[in-house]
This record gives sequence, structure tokens and C-alpha cells, in this order.
Amino acid sequence: MSTSGSISSSEQHRPLGNDRPGHGHADWEQRYAGSPVWSGDPNVALVAEVADLAPGRALDVGCGEGADAVWLARRGWRVTAIDVATNALQRARAAGDAVGVDVDWIASGLVELADRDACFDLVTVFYPALMRTPGGDVEKALLGAVAPGGTLLVVHHANFDRQVALSHGFDPDDYVGHGDVVAALDDGWAIERDEQRERDVTEGAGAHHHDDLVLRARRLLHSPGSA
Repeated sequence: MSTSGSISSSEQHRPLGNDRPGHGHADWEQRYAGSPVWSGDPNVALVAEVADLAPGRALDVGCGEGADAVWLARRGWRVTAIDVATNALQRARAAGDAVGVDVDWIASGLVELADRDACFDLVTVFYPALMRTPGGDVEKALLGAVAPGGTLLVVHHANFDRQVALSHGFDPDDYVGHGDVVAALDDGWAIERDEQRERDVTEGAGAHHHDDLVLRARRLLHSPGSA
């Protein structure tokens, strides 16, 4: 995960389905081979932003240990959850089994995911670690996964100190950021939320992050000017 003001090499983002095959994969597997990384609770922005949505089909990109996907499934969503780390998926599957929910856990990156295009009523992404591509393939895949009328929820950490990150060998400019996603939204989208928000988290590797950038957008049923 990224940090608010600082970053360590062991506290970067959780994997968001990295679209350069093999990039950092061993590092993610190693990270999830040890003690639990996250709190086991759903993201506070997920709870706040999804409570008013009718359950449908959801895609959790970079699901980590599965807390968000499990929370959605317990509320009636049909969830596909992807991650590049099989160790993370094993933990996520165990978390789902423990409460008796059915989630489709898939080892995949976002761009490589089959059955993705315009399939999901909700696509969620928290603290993404997607590498930028010259053609914006990641942003296209992310937006393209949302069905007409569906919702995209993307949360980044705010107040990112790039110089501190660089000192740990991590350049945030290499990754798709909040501004990149906002810029990719054309007139076929309605932005319902785009704000910096305080959060209060006391457990897990992300407990030291205190501010998020929350983007919630709805894909319009018909783009302006269409029939």
C-alpha cells in the first residue's frame, strides 16, 4: 500500500492485477506467505459507497486477502475477485469459506482477465498497483469492465510523498494514479464522488494511512448524443 507521507518497501500497494506479466509477482507471493497483512475488515470507503447500491455482479480487482469480496458476497453480490498472488487468493478463499460465501477467486491480472468487457455492475479497486502503459490499456480495461449503469469505485491513498518513495526504490509515477483514472472518464460517465476523505483504521498494514482519494463514477446507460 502507498503511504500518507512515507513509504517502505514492504508497505506499498496490494497487487491490483499487474499487467506486466511477472512484474513483482515473486515479491507479492512472498509477502502473502507470512503473517496476515491486512485487518480482515472491509475498506471503509467500500462500506460507505456501496451500501446504497442494489446487489448485482461485482469485480474486486486486486482482492488481497479477500475482506472486501467477502463483504460484498455476504450482501448478495455475485463476486469475481482477482489477484496476481496465489498465496493471497488461498487466504481469501479460506476467509470466504469460513463464513459460507461463494466467490469466484481468480489468479489473473486485470488486462488478462477473460470475460471482462462490460460485465460488472460494480468494479472496485483499492490502493492500486497497476503499471502505466503508453496506450492507457489499464485504464481502458478498468472502465471497460463496468456494465452500462454500473459503478466504478477507485480509492488511492492521498498525500503521497514521491521523494520518500523513490528513496525506497518505488516510483509512484510508474503506476496508474487517481488523476489517470479521472482523466480517462469521458462523457459516457457521471462522476458521483471525487474527494479526499479522512479515514480511521487501527489495524493491518494500512493503519498508518489517514487520508484517501475516493472516486465513484457511474457508467451511463447511453452516452450523450447516442440513440
